[in-house]
Amino acid sequence: MHGYTENKQDHLRRLRRIEGQTRGLQRMVEEDKYCIDILTQVSAVNRALQSFALSLLEEHMAHCVAEATAKGGAEAEMKVKEASDAIARLVRS
Repeated sequence: MHGYTENKQDHLRRLRRIEGQTRGLQRMVEEDKYCIDILTQVSAVNRALQSFALSLLEEHMAHCVAEATAKGGAEAEMKVKEASDAIARLVRS
């Protein structure tokens, strides 16, 4: 079981909403909308993706990382490293 399993349907709803926002961006370009309006929507999509990523990361740490650290050993070190790397990727993006 993954850390997000309990909230899977909520996550899928959020991703569908983000997908709709992205399709909206495509429509805006097709309809030659004003650049600043498109950029405003790009910002909204970015924020939505960041929010989703942080939620997923929090669940991963609360479930997968916490479980591994409770057991200890090499798997715990690997899970902490994985989480640290994921955080670093999110910060850079």
